[in-house]
Amino acid sequence: MANKAKKKGKTNAGSTIALNKKARHNYTLEDRFEAGLALEGWEVKSLRAGKIQMVESYVLLKDDEAWLFGCLITPLPTASTHIHPDPIRTRKLLLHRDEIDRLVGAVERKGYSLIPTALYWKKGRTKLEIALAKGKKEHDKRADIKDRDWKRDKQRILKHG
Repeated sequence: MANKAKKKGKTNAGSTIALNKKARHNYTLEDRFEAGLALEGWEVKSLRAGKIQMVESYVLLKDDEAWLFGCLITPLPTASTHIHPDPIRTRKLLLHRDEIDRLVGAVERKGYSLIPTALYWKKGRTKLEIALAKGKKEHDKRADIKDRDWKRDKQRILKHG
């Protein structure tokens, strides 16, 4: 009985593969969506080893399909010799039709961008979290930094004084 409670309460801390930390700094993030990724075998092995960079990646909607551009998955040196891996190939995102329709409406009519924010494992599958985002101006970035610094100072003052 105690074992079941332990298993139920246990969380998988190693499920996050990569985060796009610059996304919060450069964009105002609004709605978030979870999408699957169509990957090749060598890409999955590289993801398990943590060989990924999502800093300059973005999502485009073409022909009612979502595609991930600019995501670098470095192939492992033990990759097969008969496969020539392309580290920056475009990868198809797997979304439901109604989600794609909603994203198309927001991107085309309202001027949003689609930015990948996190890559993680869920039930043995690779999932990508994408967010509808609006680009920040330079003064918005400065205001956010100022607010963050003030919150940190306020917490310090409340803790010590």
